[in-house]
Amino acid sequence: MNRIIAIVFNFCIVTLVSLHGLSLPAFDRLPVGTHPLALESPHFPSRLHAFIWRNWQLVPPSKMAQLVGTETTNIERIAESMGLPQVDSVSGEMRERGYITLIRRNWHLLPYEQMLELLDMTPDELALTLREDDFLYIKLGNLKPKCEPLRYQEPDEAAVQRAAEIKQVVREHFGDLELVESEPRFRFVKTLSSTEGTTVLPDRNTVNREQPLRMVYSYFGLFGDPLIEPEIEPIPDGLLARLADKGVNGIWMHVVLRQLAPGGEAFPELGAGHEQRIQTLKKLVAQAKRYGIGIYLYINEPRAMPPAFFETRPELAGIRRGDYWTMCTSTPQVRNWMSDSLAHVFGEVPDLGGVFTITASENLTNCASKGQHHLCPHCSTRTDAEIIAEVNATIAEGVHRANPDARVIAWDWGWKGHGDAPDIISLLPKDVALMSVSEWALPIERGGVASKIGEYSMSAVGPGPRATKHWKQAQQAGLKTVAKVAVNNTWEISAVPFLPVMDLVAEHCENLSEVGVDGTMLSWTLGGYPSPNLLVSQSFSTEPGATKETVLNRIAQDRFGDDAAPLVRQAWTAFSDAFRNFPYSGAVMYKAPQQMGPANLLYADPTGYRATMVCFPYDDLNGWRSPYSTDVFASQFEMVADGWAGGIRHLEQAVQATAGVQREAAESDLSVARAAHLHFASVANQARFVLARDAALASSDDSKQKLVEQILQITENEVSLARDMFDVVSEDSRIGYEASNHYFYVPLDLVEKVINCEHVASRFSAQP
Repeated sequence: MNRIIAIVFNFCIVTLVSLHGLSLPAFDRLPVGTHPLALESPHFPSRLHAFIWRNWQLVPPSKMAQLVGTETTNIERIAESMGLPQVDSVSGEMRERGYITLIRRNWHLLPYEQMLELLDMTPDELALTLREDDFLYIKLGNLKPKCEPLRYQEPDEAAVQRAAEIKQVVREHFGDLELVESEPRFRFVKTLSSTEGTTVLPDRNTVNREQPLRMVYSYFGLFGDPLIEPEIEPIPDGLLARLADKGVNGIWMHVVLRQLAPGGEAFPELGAGHEQRIQTLKKLVAQAKRYGIGIYLYINEPRAMPPAFFETRPELAGIRRGDYWTMCTSTPQVRNWMSDSLAHVFGEVPDLGGVFTITASENLTNCASKGQHHLCPHCSTRTDAEIIAEVNATIAEGVHRANPDARVIAWDWGWKGHGDAPDIISLLPKDVALMSVSEWALPIERGGVASKIGEYSMSAVGPGPRATKHWKQAQQAGLKTVAKVAVNNTWEISAVPFLPVMDLVAEHCENLSEVGVDGTMLSWTLGGYPSPNLLVSQSFSTEPGATKETVLNRIAQDRFGDDAAPLVRQAWTAFSDAFRNFPYSGAVMYKAPQQMGPANLLYADPTGYRATMVCFPYDDLNGWRSPYSTDVFASQFEMVADGWAGGIRHLEQAVQATAGVQREAAESDLSVARAAHLHFASVANQARFVLARDAALASSDDSKQKLVEQILQITENEVSLARDMFDVVSEDSRIGYEASNHYFYVPLDLVEKVINCEHVASRFSAQP
């Protein structure tokens, strides 16, 4: 996969191995962490059966057969024995656009050497994907489960019998899967790429820099290295037209600076492939400009490097974290490389809109990015404010040297551990705008638990005290201000393209209009769908005196017609009121199973695995719930689900009151709302299950029977949710997808969940 590879890093990994005197097989260079035993899937007859099921329709059967050392007919025979439908052909789109989905679903099934074969990656390509694709390895748990190589074995009599039982379960709950009409995954890419039905024509050919910024990420933009393969369009014309129609005038994309510009005399080994990336960037910028949209680069620099990079330049090394060292920005050579690289990029692509920076993120960049600058020989006598402000000034100098009109936005994410940072703001150059997460530090109380918003919340309406304080300090220092908000979705749930909580969105936009920020960043990697929510932001940005009621009433009437508008407004209010009960916390947002919903499996025995950041919830209830008690956590999700169900009833009535294009819009929104409801209800179910399971396993008295009855009721509920979710997901390829995680699940995962639930129920039913 050429798109994945970043050639410039290859020498780093290879040299790092030789530097330590290692002579390992290529796949053994990949990270394993604590390397615990992989989880088994006891509801399948064998790991081979699980492998075939989880890759069915995503990987060609011939590829699976080659990987396990057998004939394609054997793979197809086992698939048929479990009730899986025939596969005539498999699109390569999942491998190109959904490789993270393939990595995640095989993480507990295959060792690295077989994963490489499955993915058509080299070890270096996979290592770079795990590190640079939105810190994927961290999201996978900082460990690789231990798996023996998977080889084909003819199923024995017990396996054949169990496969037949699975097929019976599938037929009982879903009928013949051959007859299920399912929208192919990524069909939304084709739909949104087409300009059919769009109203904005590509004739603007200019970006109005006087307008307030309204910037999003491309709904299906690739994160790791989006510019290396121009044939995979991250922002096609249809999507540009739809976003422009919703008031978007900026789209941001992730880049790595050493991939985008030559290293010059100082670092000649950097910059391989930059010519191709610059050409792709030029085309994207020109294409977006025709719709009045500017392209912005996410700059999180300078990225840390392995020891081999510093072998001939030890004076540039800063602090160490793991196997990587910072390129110390207190050294002129590093700053000159950064500013010259950005000047090169903006000189080659003069129509770029600008950049936004993160200078204290999860990635190791400058020596103060992790608050450990005192360990650096160059930075030990400097303050974090001096270092971070200097990095932003260096970036601004390079950008503005080539294009004085480009926007440079410094994001205060992570500054002072997300605390107050007036000293950094005071040192920023005047040609930089300050961006702050609007809702940060907002006090909330959910379920009797008082806390504060950390980031990225739609259930709580900003702005909060940190942002308002920072914006005021920036304005006093002569800087422009930008609000980072979420108008479509957040990690509260990212598996739907948007949340129809329009009242909450409108309240937030109305509050921001009173504060007077100069622009908004409307999404992170999630949230770039051209939804009606974006119209709310547009209205408050362009209409002086706009109010929540006037804006929402007009959008409802325009989108659904006069007859349906009152019902839609009732639905939006019900969804918004329900979502105010979301048990927000950093742990809940990143580790609870709301991204997976009914697709997350139940486990009859504790797994011992801890939930990871948005990837694997497992059964880690204690990891999901903090700071809420287990009962409060479950109760809050039940409140969200119950209130949400009321909104769905209003939206169903609205669908019946529409026709034509308005009926299509109403049905599309109803699909999204139903998916969200099923996710919320399932999280509550899963929490109740873990509580009852753990109590039952520890019980030996009369109370155990009641606990078993509760478990059986929960599994029955989960079966119902999974079946309903299967219908929604089969008809709507948007559901379950997020740009930086790809598909959290696919339709067959919901079928597996039913098989899983029935197996768990049989386990507890059989207990004395």
